[in-house]
Amino acid sequence: VSKRTAEQVTVDAAKDFSDFYAQRSGPSSEVVGPILVAAIDCKGVPMVKGEGLEHTPRRNKGEKVNKKRMATVAAVYTQRKRIRTAEEVIESLFEHKGGGGVEKSKPERKRVWASLEKSKEEVIEEVAEEMKARDREGKKRWVALTDGERALQLRVLRLLPRATLVLDFFHVLEKLWKAAYAFYQEGSKEAAEWVRKRAIMILEGKVSQVVKGMRQSATKRRFRGRRLKVVKEVSSYLYKNRQYMRYNEYLEQGFPIASGVVEGACKNLIKDRMERSGMRWQLRRAEAMLKLRAIKLSGDMEESWKYH
Repeated sequence: VSKRTAEQVTVDAAKDFSDFYAQRSGPSSEVVGPILVAAIDCKGVPMVKGEGLEHTPRRNKGEKVNKKRMATVAAVYTQRKRIRTAEEVIESLFEHKGGGGVEKSKPERKRVWASLEKSKEEVIEEVAEEMKARDREGKKRWVALTDGERALQLRVLRLLPRATLVLDFFHVLEKLWKAAYAFYQEGSKEAAEWVRKRAIMILEGKVSQVVKGMRQSATKRRFRGRRLKVVKEVSSYLYKNRQYMRYNEYLEQGFPIASGVVEGACKNLIKDRMERSGMRWQLRRAEAMLKLRAIKLSGDMEESWKYH
C-alpha cells in the first residue's frame, strides 16, 4: 500500500469516531463499581512546519526544527472502592509491596481518547457527556484527576461540578523529589527518607505543616540562589493545591489518588506511536491516527469497524 493511500485510508477509517461513541454511550448491563473517574492530561505531538511560515536560513538558539502541538488526553472509567491507609500507599511506592496487601481496584469499562484539533474545553465537555451517559441515575461518586495546571482545574470544576477534583499524587511526589535534592545530594538515602516522611504527612492531610517545615528549613540553612528558588516553587505549588490534596479523606472513601490510566494513555496513545524518531505530523492525519489508536486501546475496534 502506498504512503498516500495509507494516509487516505487512515483519515477515512476515523471519520465515524464521534458518531460511534455518541450512539453507544450509556449504562452497561454489566455490574460496575460505584466510583466514576475522569482523568485529563496533555501530551505534545511533533508537527510539521506549518504552510506559509517564513523560511529562515538559520534557526535561533534553542529553536527546534519542528514544534509540538499539545493534545488533550482524556480517560473515563469506573472502579470499585479501594480503601487504604497512608502507610499502605507509601509501602506500595517505596517498598514495592503492591499496596500493603490491599486488593487493587482495576479500571472497568475504560475509554481513552485524545484530540489535537479540539480545545481542552471541548474535550472536557466530551468527558462530561460520557460521564452523564454512564450515570443517568446519578448514583455514582464522580472523581476528576488532573495535574496542577490552574487553567485545567478551573475548566474541570466548571464543566464537571459534581466531581471531586483530586490532584494527581504522582505529580506531588515529583515535586517532593525536586525539593529533596535542594536539601540533600541526589540519589542519597537522606533524600529518599525526606520524601518518604513528607509523603506520609501529605497523605494524612498535613499539607500546610509540610509547606511550613520546608520554608523554615530553607531559612535556617540560609538557602540562596537555585536551592531557595526550588524550595519556594515546590512549597508554593503544594500550598496553592492544598484544597485538592485531601488525600486522607480520599483514601477513606476509596477514591483513586493517582492518574496512572491517563498517564498510560499519554504513553500508549501518543508517545509510542506519534513520537518515533524523525516523525512529524500534519494536523488532519495526526487527529485521525489518534482516533484509531483510541478506539484500539479502548477495546472497541471490532465494534467500531462494523459501525464504520
